[in-house]
Amino acid sequence: MEQRKFEAVLMLLVPQVINLIMENYPDDEIAASKAFYEAKVYESLEDEATKLWHLSALTLFNMYDEERRTGAFTFPEEV
Repeated sequence: MEQRKFEAVLMLLVPQVINLIMENYPDDEIAASKAFYEAKVYESLEDEATKLWHLSALTLFNMYDEERRTGAFTFPEEV
């Protein structure tokens, strides 16, 4: 995918995931953003080769939630 399109997809997905974090954890927007940007899920999302950008915000949140609870996350089979 072209870099600009990839960045545009991230700009759409990331705020949705951060909103889900705020809905499910007692984090404000700053804390939720910081937590997501520091997560391994986000690191993997930034790597276009992982194809995580194909996933929904809810699936990405579930991966983040798993990482937050257990320290690790599982790649979905559909990636």
